[in-house]
Amino acid sequence: MTIALPTPAGGAVHGLAADAGAVATDPSGHPDWDSLLAAHPQSTVFHGAAWARVLQETYGHRPLYMARFEGRRLSALLPLMEISSWLTGRRGVSLPFTDHCCALQSGGSQGSELYERALDCGRQRRWRYLECRGNVSAWAGAAPSVSFYRHAIDLTPGEERLFNGLEGAARRGVRKAQQACVRISFDTGMESVRTFFALHCQTRRRHGLPPQPFVFFRNIQRHILAPGQGFVATARVGNQPLAAAVFFCHGRQALYKFGASDEEFQQLRPNNLVMWEAMRHCAQQGLASLDLGRTSLSNTGLQRFKLGLGAVEEEIRYARYDFATRQFVQTPDRARGWYNRVFAALPPALLRLCGAILYPHLS
Repeated sequence: MTIALPTPAGGAVHGLAADAGAVATDPSGHPDWDSLLAAHPQSTVFHGAAWARVLQETYGHRPLYMARFEGRRLSALLPLMEISSWLTGRRGVSLPFTDHCCALQSGGSQGSELYERALDCGRQRRWRYLECRGNVSAWAGAAPSVSFYRHAIDLTPGEERLFNGLEGAARRGVRKAQQACVRISFDTGMESVRTFFALHCQTRRRHGLPPQPFVFFRNIQRHILAPGQGFVATARVGNQPLAAAVFFCHGRQALYKFGASDEEFQQLRPNNLVMWEAMRHCAQQGLASLDLGRTSLSNTGLQRFKLGLGAVEEEIRYARYDFATRQFVQTPDRARGWYNRVFAALPPALLRLCGAILYPHLS
């Protein structure tokens, strides 16, 4: 079956007939894309045009979003990016640098068609594999490749019940930060992103990982934060930044995407206050839930921290189809390995250079 690849402008989906079937399109070239997503309550910021622009402009990944239109209505969607790398090969991922991104369906739309089209595209484009992250129940024969925890907080009970929902250690951490005169600011400007990035580089080195390049966060600020789809929460004592986190917003859902802190000030518990004040801020803005993202099954410390915020836990499963063997394969969770010790030993400037070189080849 022939795949209709996007035009350079990416917007060749207007006026499609109701029986056109799933087509590959570029949401960044579609002026009404985000309004089309409004009909899908399960859509997230990652389904939107802004995230596609971030990935395109930062890494050059190619959007091939498998979409089915009924008239001018988007009835089904599988967001997909093609990654072409001389180092790691060509493959399709739904979606790169995204913890969880389900296919969207409505009415009687056939979700299986989206995966079939994606597989056809992969065969034509000579992909190594196709990986989808989230609920893939409509993908015939799919078997889990790797699993993670996902945590989410219900923001609707009201401030008092939200605070009482924190575990004792989390409440004590919030009060300790408040007593130490830690203050939280919410911003969307580039200066707040620069402050976050400096803390991010410290945190990634502590964890033995290279940071994403600054251009990645610059594009996030330009396409997501500045238009009002997120914010940076920063903890300070006076003018000293202690911790910061980047949150995305879409519909009535907030998403905690990145967090960072200065280890020297951990005794003041700034991370607890960042998360609590972000919860309050999101609830005051009328958001109904806060997604805390994925956690490796082996990372019990992070799991306890998220559960201590009153989050509900579920397991999410990815699926990967290998085109060479024509079967679904398992993959390891590479959260920890020998490379952590190597990266942790590098000086900060060299570690940032590694991130700039490596991340265009990763997903």
